[in-house]
Amino acid sequence: VFGIALPTPYSVTGGGTYCAGGSGFAVGLANSQVGVSYQLYNGATLIGAPVAGTGSAISFGTQTLAGTYTVIATNGSGCVGSMSGSVNIIVNPLPTAFTVTGGGAYCVGGFGVTVGLSNSQTGVNYQLFGGSTLVATVSGTAGAISFGLITIAGTYSVVAVNATTGCTNNMSGVSNVVINPLPNMHMVTGGGSYCLGTSGVSIGLDGSDPGINYQLYSGTSTSGAVMPGIGTSLDFGLRTSPGTYTVLATNASTGCSLVQAADATVAIYPLP
Repeated sequence: VFGIALPTPYSVTGGGTYCAGGSGFAVGLANSQVGVSYQLYNGATLIGAPVAGTGSAISFGTQTLAGTYTVIATNGSGCVGSMSGSVNIIVNPLPTAFTVTGGGAYCVGGFGVTVGLSNSQTGVNYQLFGGSTLVATVSGTAGAISFGLITIAGTYSVVAVNATTGCTNNMSGVSNVVINPLPNMHMVTGGGSYCLGTSGVSIGLDGSDPGINYQLYSGTSTSGAVMPGIGTSLDFGLRTSPGTYTVLATNASTGCSLVQAADATVAIYPLP
């Protein structure tokens, strides 16, 4: 009586580590025998159909499930043998997607606006991008984080990078930073001296713009009502109280303000 040889044990090949959402890794066998079929297992689970031996290395294709992969060979006589070794596929999770926060509009010359993230994970670095430009990197704290004040207009996004695995994930949403212009500069006109008991002196502005409100001030106190811009000069009327008068222009939509050029002084001459 002659014994029937078992399938020759060849080494299982492939496997590796990849980030969730990636393409996985190939698993194969270093060699094979004609007339022998090879079945891939992940743990105790059959993976795909058996692959016929070719007399050379074979592949079971790309595998994406995490686990330990082994191969069982069966020859034409029904003899079964385990192939040599095993390979592991490890799937590393992506950083959790949190929401980009902050952004908004500010006026030229302001401090900017804050951009941040609603939450974060320790061991993960968060990269703030303005378009394709890396602006700042902040380490996760297990709580909300801030990238500080942003002063350049644009659309900002955040990419999270696991410091150990290198796995990356785009955070949810974006923040837009808008810089609103200041009102145009015009010149305060008028003012001067007048004799006690007369009607005073006129104060005005040599130009104005629609959508801009103009408020006359005497020192730190308002003087009269707000006057909307009309595209031409403005007249705030006669003023009788002595002092220094200025005009503050404010954009009605954005709230951006600018003190207009120069000021007007009103003085009273006493009667003889």
